[in-house]
Amino acid sequence: MKTVAIGIIGYGTVGQGVVEVLARNAREIERRSGYQLQVKRVAKRSWQGIDTSALPFACDTDPFAIASDPDIGIVIELAGGEHPAFEIIKTALEHGKHVITANKALIARHGDTLFTLAREKGLELTFEAAVAGGIPVIKVLRESMSGNEVKRVAGIINGTSNYILSEMTQKGRGFADVLKEAQALGYAEADPSFDINGTDAAHKITILASLAFGIPLQFDSVYIEGIDALTPDDIQDAAELGYTIKHLGLAVRRDNGVEIRVHPTLVPQDALIASVNGVMNAVQIQGNAIGNSLYYGPGAGKLPTASAVVADLIDVVRELNLKSEDRLAEFGYSQVLDRNTLPVLPPEDFNSAYYLRLTVADRAGVLADITRILADNGISINSVSQKNRHKHNSYIPLVLLTEKVREAQMDAACAQLAALPAVSGAVKRIRVEHFG
Repeated sequence: MKTVAIGIIGYGTVGQGVVEVLARNAREIERRSGYQLQVKRVAKRSWQGIDTSALPFACDTDPFAIASDPDIGIVIELAGGEHPAFEIIKTALEHGKHVITANKALIARHGDTLFTLAREKGLELTFEAAVAGGIPVIKVLRESMSGNEVKRVAGIINGTSNYILSEMTQKGRGFADVLKEAQALGYAEADPSFDINGTDAAHKITILASLAFGIPLQFDSVYIEGIDALTPDDIQDAAELGYTIKHLGLAVRRDNGVEIRVHPTLVPQDALIASVNGVMNAVQIQGNAIGNSLYYGPGAGKLPTASAVVADLIDVVRELNLKSEDRLAEFGYSQVLDRNTLPVLPPEDFNSAYYLRLTVADRAGVLADITRILADNGISINSVSQKNRHKHNSYIPLVLLTEKVREAQMDAACAQLAALPAVSGAVKRIRVEHFG
């Protein structure tokens, strides 16, 4: 049986998981791939405190030495970050090596450049582990959904934000309190900003949108909102209206383009995705032939992410003897076709229903003024409720649900509502999505 030599760059949690999965499942992997997969060299910034004599591979501190090693056939990049990961992968491709990465930020921001180089060199650059950890959603979009025109991808794709919202929903806790606990439990980093401000989810939905619609990677066009402005009142209001608030990444096909957005979202409580709690991830895909399908599982972790990396590794090995033109393209679309046929829409062209929360003076005529402004902007109201339990100094919260509307109309209406003398403070608004 032939052997393929592998170099791994990054020996943290996932890197160790990959080595463990390859050893634990060696026989099954050989049966599936037809090759022995042997880790020859691993690079780590420092090996201090690790007994390297017990490891079955050469230990390096220079990732570029592995990327250029003529004896290495496949490089697995697990170092993370944009730089020097970009330069490492570029070096590996230039030296004729297939590359597997779990680096969502790198793919979202620089993927098109690296994919172009990989194609020129007749090489594979795969990235299943970059989105949703152990859930094989990239393979689903690239292969299993290829008979569909994908209409929408909606994902809970950041476990930290989902854990925080789950705790706020189930226990009525405040955001800051839950965030502190998430950090203590290791669910959130010491600097959790990429998780809670939506950047991490934006990297992932950028990739999913390209897979779903065959468009270029366009991270800078993604609309991003975090979860730090949500309050227990918002969550309680949503529950009373029959909704749960989830932090979603959404890629939606419209007649005139695609929406790519990340934001808190009211989801009906009976929707499958509403029941995904804790640090788990889920991605719901709507195709014009299959309808709605949901993919659920751990979005991070040592072995789930390693499982996705090894699955990519097996796919690459299976295609080693294929000509480059016979291999599946990175996003599953023919490179002959134009990938710019669907523009990414600006926020003012989004279409969504809305939850609105206003603090208003408790006097006659106020509701009439509010409904008039909404009507003047072409916005239909689904429901209105007063939150009398929160009345304070003659002011009372007023909650409205609207029908779907173009966001530019909602922008204009909210500016006019905030200018009313009877309205105190800003108008809180959260988008609403239905999954029928």
